[in-house]
Amino acid sequence: MKEMGKPRYHQLILFLFLLCSRLSIGQNKAYAQGTTSNNSRNTTSSFDVGVILDTKTWVGNISWRCMAMAMEDFYNSHSNFTKRLSLHLRDVNKDDRVASASAALDLLKNVQVQAIIGPQTSRQAKFVIELGNSAQVPIISFTAKSPSLSTEQSPYFIRTGINDTSQAKVLASLVQTFGWRQVVLIYADTEFGNGIIPHVIDALIEIDARVTYRSPIPITANDEAISKELEKLKDMQTRVFIVHMPYSLGFKIFSNANKTGMMNQGYVWITTYGLTDIVDLYGSSASSIMQGVLGIKPYVREDNPRLQDFKARFVKKFKLENPSAQVSEPLTVFGLWAYDTVWSLAMAAESVSSANYTFSMNNVRKNSTDLESIGKSQIGPELVQWISNITFDGISGRFQLIDRQREMDKFEIVNVVENGRKRIGFWTPVYGFSKELNSKNVNIEVAKWPGTDSAHVPPRGWEWPTNGRNLSVGIPVKPGFPEFVNVTSNDSSIPPTGYCIKIFDKVMAALPYKVNYIYEHFANEKGEMNGSYDDLVYQVYLKKYDVVVGDITVIANRSQYVDFTLPYTESGVSMIVPVKDQSRKNAWTFAEPLSTSLWIASGVFFIFTGIVVWILEHRVNVEFRGPPSNQIGTIFYFIFSTLVFSQRETIVSNLARIVLIIWFFVVLILQQSYTASLSSILTVEQLQPTLNDLTELARTKDKVGYLVDSFMPNLLKGMNFDETRLIAYNSPDEYNEALSNGSVAAVVDEIPYLKVFLHKYCDKYTMVGPTYKTDGFGFAFPIGSPMVADVSRAILSITENKEIMEPLNNQYLYDDEACSVEEDGSSSSMITFRSFWGLFLITGVTSMLALLIHISMFFYQNWHIVRDANPELSFGQRFLLLIKYHDKQDLQCADAFKEKEEEEEEMVAVEMQSPVSTSYNGHGDHVVGNEDDDDDDGDAGTPSEGEGTPGREIGGQFPDPPSFADMLSHRRGYDSA
Repeated sequence: MKEMGKPRYHQLILFLFLLCSRLSIGQNKAYAQGTTSNNSRNTTSSFDVGVILDTKTWVGNISWRCMAMAMEDFYNSHSNFTKRLSLHLRDVNKDDRVASASAALDLLKNVQVQAIIGPQTSRQAKFVIELGNSAQVPIISFTAKSPSLSTEQSPYFIRTGINDTSQAKVLASLVQTFGWRQVVLIYADTEFGNGIIPHVIDALIEIDARVTYRSPIPITANDEAISKELEKLKDMQTRVFIVHMPYSLGFKIFSNANKTGMMNQGYVWITTYGLTDIVDLYGSSASSIMQGVLGIKPYVREDNPRLQDFKARFVKKFKLENPSAQVSEPLTVFGLWAYDTVWSLAMAAESVSSANYTFSMNNVRKNSTDLESIGKSQIGPELVQWISNITFDGISGRFQLIDRQREMDKFEIVNVVENGRKRIGFWTPVYGFSKELNSKNVNIEVAKWPGTDSAHVPPRGWEWPTNGRNLSVGIPVKPGFPEFVNVTSNDSSIPPTGYCIKIFDKVMAALPYKVNYIYEHFANEKGEMNGSYDDLVYQVYLKKYDVVVGDITVIANRSQYVDFTLPYTESGVSMIVPVKDQSRKNAWTFAEPLSTSLWIASGVFFIFTGIVVWILEHRVNVEFRGPPSNQIGTIFYFIFSTLVFSQRETIVSNLARIVLIIWFFVVLILQQSYTASLSSILTVEQLQPTLNDLTELARTKDKVGYLVDSFMPNLLKGMNFDETRLIAYNSPDEYNEALSNGSVAAVVDEIPYLKVFLHKYCDKYTMVGPTYKTDGFGFAFPIGSPMVADVSRAILSITENKEIMEPLNNQYLYDDEACSVEEDGSSSSMITFRSFWGLFLITGVTSMLALLIHISMFFYQNWHIVRDANPELSFGQRFLLLIKYHDKQDLQCADAFKEKEEEEEEMVAVEMQSPVSTSYNGHGDHVVGNEDDDDDDGDAGTPSEGEGTPGREIGGQFPDPPSFADMLSHRRGYDSA
C-alpha cells in the first residue's frame, strides 16, 4: 500500500504546483500587459519577454519597479515604435533553483517569450542559461555577477550588469593603498560567492599581498554557526576582512561581529558591491552595526538630468506606497541597470526584422520530454546581435556591451558613518584610487574606522598576540660561541643570554605595540641541538615556532620557507690563517726602506740637481771651475754631501741658492722617512699570512675547518673543495688547537664568528682573502608575516644607534680597541715613489725654472758675441762659440775671482811655512796674511823660521784650510803664471 501511495502523493503535489503556476502566470501576464495598454495601437505587435525575480527581496522589488517605469518612459518617448514589450513576471524565491528553472521552462514553452530578464542570482542563472542556449532565447541578467557565468561559453547569455572580476582589482588596489599585506575573505558559499574568490586572490598576489584564510559561510547559516566562525577569525593575526555575500547574510555577519567585538579598533571591513547598498536599503538598523566599514560600488554620474528626474519620481512613488519605510535612498545601481536593460531590449526588439515570434518545432519527436518539446526561437540569433551592438546613454551611464557583457571602469569608495554612507574617493584603471574622479590625488581620507573616531592613522591590518597567546621564539642550543646565544640550562624558564638575544629583546621593545613572547629551546631529550640550523629554520615553516632567533644566517635556500628580517650583523664569509714573521735581516736590509723606483728616482734627481747647480755656479764661482774631471768630481761631491748637509762649497748665484733651499727640504723629508722605515724593519716583526685566499687554498691538499651545523660545507664544495678535506669544529678553542697543530691550514667561517675568534687569538692568526657575500644574521618569520616589516624597521633604528650597539659589541663580541684585526693579514714599512712624487715634482720644476732663467739672462747679455762674429760662420758655429764663452769666467765677477785667488795664495804661503803662528810684539790677535797690512807689516808680522814657542798651537787664529777645489784652482793659477 505504501508503494502505491507515493506516486499518487507526488502527482497531487505536481498538480497543485501547475495549478498555482497557471493562476500566477495569468495574473502576472495581465499586469504586464496592462502596463502597456495605454500606449497600445492597433498597428503594434506584442513582444513577449519573461522576467524572473524575487520581488520579496529589496533587489527584486526595486528592479521590478524600475522595469515598469522603464516601460512607461520608453514608450512615452518612442510612441512611433511598432513593437512593444510585454513583460511576464515570474516571482520566485531567489534561493530556489528548481523554481527558477520551472519558471523559465514555463515561459519558454507556454508563453514562448523571445527573451528572459533574470533570474536574480548566479546560482539560479546557471541552469536557466542552459535552457536559453537550447531554445536560442537570450537570457539577460543584470544581477548575476559571478565570473563562473561566462558569456563566451554561453552564446545566448547577456550580462547588462558588472562581472565581479572587475571588483577584484578595485579590492586589491584598496588593500595596497593602505599598505595591508594580509586579507581574510568571508563569502557566501554559493555560485555567487565562490566565483570571485580566485580573481581576488590573483589580484592580491600581484600587489604582494596574500589571503591568509578563506571563510565560506553557508547561505542558511544561523547566528550560532556564524559566531563560531567569527571567533575562529578573531584568534588569527589578520584584521582585514573582505565580505562578499547577499544582504541578508551580510546583515547577520555584521550583527554577530559586533557581538564578538570584531567591530572594535584595529579591524578593517571591506564590502563588495551587492552588499555595499545594505545601508541604503536597511537604513539605521544596518548603519548602526557597520560603523567604519568601507565599501565599493559602481560609480554613476549624479549630474545626469534624466537620472535626477527618475530618482525623484521613484522616491516619491516609493514613499507613497511605503510610508513607514526608514531607508534613506531605496534606489540601487541594480535598479538603474534594470531600467537600462528594458530600454536596450525595447530598442533591439524594434530592430528585429522578422515578425515571426513562434518557436520552430523541427526535429521534435512525438514522445519527447518537456525540455525537448520547447523548440527554438526563430528570432533569437538576430535579437542577440541587436542587443550586443546597441549603445546609448542610459540613466546608469553609457550602455555598451563588450563580448555581451557590460564593462565598468569607474568605482566609488564609500565609508559607513553615522546614519548613512559617505563617499571618500574613486577608482579608475588609469589613476587607481584618487580623492577626485580622474585625478592623481591619492590622498584618500577615511572619515571613520571601526571602533574609533580617529581616521588619521589607518589600522595596521593585523594584531599580535590574540587572546593572550605568546609569540613562540625558537633558539638554537649548541656550545661553541656563547657570545651569540648562551643557553645555560634545559629549563626554558631561565632566560637565555647572548648578543642575538639582547638584540631581539631591544627590537621587540622598540616596536610600536607590545608583543609577549617566550623562548623555546630547539633541543632533544638529551638537551642537545635537535638538528642543524636549516632544521631549526624549517620549524617556522612547520608552524612549531612563530619566529627563530639566534645566529641564523640569511641565505637563499632558507628564504624559500621563511621571511627574514633585515640583518643585524656584519655580512660575509672569510678565512682565518696562522701568521709568521717573514722578515729577513741581512747585509742588504738597509736598502729595503725604499722601493726600487724610489731609489732610482732619488739618484736621478740627485744628479740632475747637481748639474743644475754646477751650470748656475760655473761662471761666477771659482770652486766650480777647473779641469773637466775636477768639475765632475765637484758636482757629485757637492750634491751627495747634501745628504748629511756637509757641503763646504760657497754658493754665489741667487738662482742656485733657491734651487738648493727646495732641494734641502726634499732631502730632509727623504732622510727622516728612510730612518723611520729602517728602524721599523729592524725592530718590528713582519707578520705575514701563510695563505692569501681560498682559491690558493683550493689548489692545495690542506684541510679546512668550519663551524659544525653551518652552511659552510655547501659553500666550500661549490669552490671545488673535496668533502674529505673539510673538518667540523665546535668552538674557538678547537679552532685554535687545530690551527696550532697543523690539523687544518685555515678555518672558513662568517665574519662575526671570526672576529670573536680573533679577539682571543689576534697575535697568532689573521683574517685574509676576499669576503664572500652573505647577508648576515637575521630573524626568521613565517612567509607573509606582517611583523617582518615592523621588526626590520626596528632593527634599523637599533643598529644605527651607537649608544646601543657599542656596549653590546664590547660586552658580548669584541672590543675594537682591544685587538686590531688586519683584514689583509699583511703589513709593510717600504716607502714607494708614490709617496714622494709630489716633492720630486716641486724640486724638478724649481730647478728647471732656475735653469731657464739663467740661460735666458746669459743669451740676453751676450748675444752680441753671436751678432758681431765673423759673418762667414754658420749659425751652429756661432752657437758653439756662445757655449764656449759660457764656459769662461764671468768678467763682471773678476774682482771676486782676483780677491779669492789672492786669499788662496796667502793661505798656501802660510801652509808652506810653519803650521804654528805666533803673536808679534804681544799682539795675539794679529793674523798672518791680513790684506790690510802692507808688505813691511806682513814681513814684520811673520815670524822667522825657528821663532816662537815650539809645539804651541793657536788654531783659532787661522782661517779654515782650503778645500780640495781651492787647492786645484790655486795650482791652476800657478801653472798659468
